[in-house]
Amino acid sequence: MKTKAAVLHQVGGHKRPYSDSKPLKIEEIELGKPGKEEVIVQVKAAGLCHSDLSVIDGNRPRPMPMVLGHEAAGVIVELGEDVKGFELGDHVVFAFLPSCGHCEYCMSGKAALCNPGAKANNEGVLLNGDIKIKSQSGETYHHHLGVSGFAGYAIASIYSLVKIDKSYPFEIAALFGCAVMTGVGAVVHTAQVHVGESVLVVGLGGVGLSAILGAKAAGASKIIAADVSHSKLDVAKEFGATHTINSGKEGALEELKQEITVSGVDKSVEFAGAMPALDFAFNATKKGGVTVTGALPHPDARLSLNPLTLVGQEKSLKGCYLGSCVPSIDIPNFLELYKNGNLPVDKLITHRLKLEDINEGFERLASGEAIRQVIIFD
Repeated sequence: MKTKAAVLHQVGGHKRPYSDSKPLKIEEIELGKPGKEEVIVQVKAAGLCHSDLSVIDGNRPRPMPMVLGHEAAGVIVELGEDVKGFELGDHVVFAFLPSCGHCEYCMSGKAALCNPGAKANNEGVLLNGDIKIKSQSGETYHHHLGVSGFAGYAIASIYSLVKIDKSYPFEIAALFGCAVMTGVGAVVHTAQVHVGESVLVVGLGGVGLSAILGAKAAGASKIIAADVSHSKLDVAKEFGATHTINSGKEGALEELKQEITVSGVDKSVEFAGAMPALDFAFNATKKGGVTVTGALPHPDARLSLNPLTLVGQEKSLKGCYLGSCVPSIDIPNFLELYKNGNLPVDKLITHRLKLEDINEGFERLASGEAIRQVIIFD
C-alpha cells in the first residue's frame, strides 16, 4: 500500500525555524502486507508531541530514516493473520509502547515496562522485529514507537492498539494515546493523588495540562501550575489550576512553601524535561511527599540530589513512563471520563493542520506557541 508520510532523515542539526529548514520531508512510502497479529490502520488524526520534537532536535536519538508520529487514532482497514480482538472498521487509538502481554512486567500489570516493547521501540521496528516501511526507491524506513502516525496509513502490531467506541471524535481520541494517558496517568497511577491533597505540576505543555485535568478529576485541593512562560501560566488557570507560579523567578520556591502551602506540596509531577524544573519539583515537595517525573531530557542530563534529603525527609522520587498505565484498560476509562465531562481535553487542541503543514507545526511547538496541534487526515 502506498501512502504519504512525514519522514525524518537526520536526527539533530536542523536550523530553526523548522518552517524554513523543513526537517520532515513529505514523501510517498510503501507499506508491506500486515503479517501475523498485524493490521493496517487508516490514520484519521495525529498529534504533534514534544517527544517527536525531541527526535527532530537530537534529544532522543532514534535510528534513521524514520516515519515520525506516535500519538494517533484511526480505523482498521486490513487484517493480517491470527488477528484476534479486532475487526475491519474498528476505531483504535495507538499506544506508543506495545505491550506483549507475556513478559514479567506485562504479567504483573506494568505494561509501561514491557521488555520486548521497549526493545522494539529502541530499534525502530514492530513488536515482532519486522520493518514494514520502504521508500519508493526501496530504502528501509524505521517505525516510530510502533506507530509512525504521521502518515495516511500505518501498519501496526495489535499489541500497539486499543479499540475504542466509535462515538469519539478521532482528534480527541488521538490525544489519549500520549498526552492524556501520560499526564493523567502520572497523577492517578504514579503519584497516586488522593482527594484533598495538594499537587504541583511543573511544565505546562500538553502532558502537563493533562496532568492538571487529572489532578482536578482526582479531587486535589490545591493545584499549583509552574512554568517559566507567563502565557502558559495563564492557560493553566483555564484547565483548573488554583495557583500559578513562575518557577524561574527568584524566591519562587519560598513563595510556594510559605505562602501558597504550609511547607510544600503532597505530590509534584514534572514534565519540562529540564533539570532545574525537576529540582524545583523535588524541593517543593514536603516531607514524606512524592515527586514524579515523566519528562524525557537529553540522555546526558544528570540530576544532583542529596541522599540525606531522601532519608531524613522520607521523600520519594519516581519515574513515570506511559503514565504507568495499562493502555487497554486506562485509555477506555479515561475516554469515559472525557465523555462524562470530567476530562475536558478538547481544551488542549490549539491548531488543526494538514500533513503538509507539519514543519510549521513543529516550529510553533518549539517556540511555545501551541499546546496540542492535531493533523487531520481526509
